Amino acid sequence: MAKNSAMKIWRDGHLVNWDDANIHILSHVVHYGSSVFEGVRAYETPSGGAIFRAREHARRLLDSCKIYRMPFPYSADDVVQAMVDTVAANDMKECYIRPLVIRTGQSMGVGGSDIPIETFVIPWKAGPYLGHESTTTGVHVRVSSWRRPAPDTTPTLAKAGGNYLSSQLTKMEAKVDEYAEGIMLDSFGFVSEGSGMNIFAVRDGCLYTTPLSAGILQGITRDSVMVMAKDLGIDVREQVLLREFLYTADELFFCGTAVEVTPICSVDRIEVGDGKPGPISLKIQKQYLGIARGKIPDTHRWLTHVPELAVAGR
Repeated sequence: MAKNSAMKIWRDGHLVNWDDANIHILSHVVHYGSSVFEGVRAYETPSGGAIFRAREHARRLLDSCKIYRMPFPYSADDVVQAMVDTVAANDMKECYIRPLVIRTGQSMGVGGSDIPIETFVIPWKAGPYLGHESTTTGVHVRVSSWRRPAPDTTPTLAKAGGNYLSSQLTKMEAKVDEYAEGIMLDSFGFVSEGSGMNIFAVRDGCLYTTPLSAGILQGITRDSVMVMAKDLGIDVREQVLLREFLYTADELFFCGTAVEVTPICSVDRIEVGDGKPGPISLKIQKQYLGIARGKIPDTHRWLTHVPELAVAGR
């Protein structure tokens, strides 16, 4: 894209020009979806850019590589430094960051054992994932006809490119029917997650979220919400949720790196609560963005400040 032509992408230890970050058409990832990745955000704070929970994202990237038997030559510290260097090199105070590990090479065949592995860190300017008004007015969603994979079919703890094929169908189905997003059920018919985000429900002042056994990604923003809720004195329960619980909840919201904390105002055209973002959703949203933007004390040390670490790492 022309607007990004001056930007730099980290490629296995080197910052290369945007237009030079290419792979061959015979790369294994093109044919078989052999990629794992992360979605990370850097936010502008009073002391400069800061990456939200960089280390946790780096660790999950290593976990995904291990699950998919992708030999990875970098440590979590290396990945964090690569993200810091990429943000600093592009002079971006606020952006979306995509660490990406892929099988490349030039061969044909599904087996990936001897295929070269390449790692990239890509910066991207991104606003609210579901639109600029979504975080204030909430979004309308539907329950998808597509489900998350059953246990021991596809490893959902890995954030892998191939895992998002059903997510694509869920998102497209929702858009065709004029919804902002879809909510997927698990293989047993219980609530799982959105196409690329976790989900929380509020009922009688208590916060509920679906368990890892529901085929969800172990979201880092999800974990942040659970920690923040406890800090705010809100009871949190991780349990199996029936589909109809979505209709009877007082509040619902999505959470994730891209979607941040976005309230849901209806499911299948049934209003959630009074059809407006609820007080607990907005309280969690304010806490999350406040910490990420340096306006609320970072007591959990979730921020990696780019200027300081960029200097220290050189």
